[in-house]
Amino acid sequence: MPKRVDHEQRRRQIGEALLRIASTRGLQSATMREVAAEAGVSLRLVQYYFHTKEQLLVAALAYLGEQLTDRVSASIRALGPVTPRTVVYGTLTAALPTDEESVRLTRAYTGFYTLVFSEPELGERHGATYPDKLESLLAKQITLAQEAGEVASDVDPVLTAAALVALTHGLGSSVLGGQRDGAAALRILEYQLDRLFSGNRPG
Repeated sequence: MPKRVDHEQRRRQIGEALLRIASTRGLQSATMREVAAEAGVSLRLVQYYFHTKEQLLVAALAYLGEQLTDRVSASIRALGPVTPRTVVYGTLTAALPTDEESVRLTRAYTGFYTLVFSEPELGERHGATYPDKLESLLAKQITLAQEAGEVASDVDPVLTAAALVALTHGLGSSVLGGQRDGAAALRILEYQLDRLFSGNRPG
């Protein structure tokens, strides 16, 4: 009996090969042939599942989003009961490159954003919307924290959320660039979050 092929598993195998390339060598010069070699499959098989490099990029970005979501969820759970405060802390600290997994995720995202900068039409078609969604999530949580008395009432949730995302991305870049290590970046982020929320940080 012929062996049954799990097509989603094969697609993910190829997509994750592209993510490894993104996190190590960047995406500007990545070819379908290079992805095939990284995945350990034939070029024809890559082209069977993804007719164009753009299709492969979009699928790989979705896989990357799943991995980051899983990491964020685990980070929030580790802080205890889910509250606006633990959601904000857990989400932003999980996004910092402080260990091997988060360094890989950050480098992969950087590879995608660098590609969008050089090919803006790609960003227009598929939009790098993750920062916008993240800012919206954080703004909502900051508003809820204000209602609970944990954040000052004169804080602008939208502007504060945007500033925190920008700070987190900037700290991530500084770690990848060797300016500071992950622990130092985490201290800076937690210092800013401690100023936003009353009392000590969770955990």
